[in-house]
Amino acid sequence: MKTENLSRRGRTFTGTVKTFKMQKTATISWDRKVIVPKYERYETKTSKIKAHVPEEFKDIKEGYKVKIMECRPISKTKKFVVVEVLEK
Repeated sequence: MKTENLSRRGRTFTGTVKTFKMQKTATISWDRKVIVPKYERYETKTSKIKAHVPEEFKDIKEGYKVKIMECRPISKTKKFVVVEVLEK
């Protein structure tokens, strides 16, 4: 599968690679703040998404910061693709 053929559109996220044990698939996670109205405070929640890793980024490791972008569904769980590596 060529990355150039994937039409990227929609949402964009920046997160950290948590696992890269599956073939061409990485689990990306990031923290977000959610307000709890009852206590008038914020709590931190973690979002996780599985993303396709193209051949040009196959050397990424756990802990790297990456930018992912929405694309067409590649499989049942993969609907995002890694666009660039921000930090190593």
